[in-house]
Amino acid sequence: MRNGRIGLVRTDCPKDRPGTPGVESIVVTFHFMDQLKNSFKTALLQKQPQIGLWLVLANAYTAEICAGAGFDWLLIDGEHSPNSIPLILQQLQAVAPYPAAPVVRVPWNDTVLIKQVLDLGAQNLLVPMVQNAEEAARAVAATRYPPAGVRGVGSAGARASRWNRIPDYLHRANDEVCVLVQLETPEALQNLEAIAAVEGVDGIFIGPADLSASMGHIGNPGHPEVQAAIDDAIKRILKAGKAPGILHSDTSLCQHWLDLGAVFVAVGLDGALLARSAERLVANFKKAQVHESKGPY
Repeated sequence: MRNGRIGLVRTDCPKDRPGTPGVESIVVTFHFMDQLKNSFKTALLQKQPQIGLWLVLANAYTAEICAGAGFDWLLIDGEHSPNSIPLILQQLQAVAPYPAAPVVRVPWNDTVLIKQVLDLGAQNLLVPMVQNAEEAARAVAATRYPPAGVRGVGSAGARASRWNRIPDYLHRANDEVCVLVQLETPEALQNLEAIAAVEGVDGIFIGPADLSASMGHIGNPGHPEVQAAIDDAIKRILKAGKAPGILHSDTSLCQHWLDLGAVFVAVGLDGALLARSAERLVANFKKAQVHESKGPY
């Protein structure tokens, strides 16, 4: 949040130039409040359910529309959507005035990409396809300044620190970053406890599409074996003291996982919402097919 004062100041005519009219100048003083405080991370630590939406349209205008809808968090997808660093920045700026917390999924567990996204001002990161504790530790290290990690220091030119206007940014940033790792294979589920034990991992997200594919049930995350694996993973994540997360467009399944203890649950995608709504609208006036999803989205 930002707090400030804007006012007019009247100055008398300069003594060395008698007769010169006084000047009214605008004085603007902004006091940057505790912008670093990560309310989303706090909510996960307290196991407060957070309902989210996936943003796949790679557009700041639609991101802002969704930001005002009432979701607790919005996922800006850098893995499967046509996003770039400038586009992610635009979406972060678009949602900033709203209560919804932005989460950025980076394309891969890459130190350079994570550094760039953090410098944009993202505090919540989802890292895909984490298979073991070593990979989870590498993701955490990429989000921490030395000596706790390997994040490069460039705060003077970064939106994250508001160009060094946030007091003590370099000393406080590590504690306010929220690292979420995505488990999407049977191997990753086997290593769940070890991944959860990595210091700095705040939440574990189960990817139902890739998990079902890797289990031999591609396009069918509703298969009983996949559902049993997801339910078991959520329970184990909770037992390990971390926040479980998932994405699905089936509201009954989402509610089931919330009842099991899932904390951050995305319940749809903006692109799918637009596609299905457009199809249903035109179907009122002409023969048109509404493509109901058979997968998780």
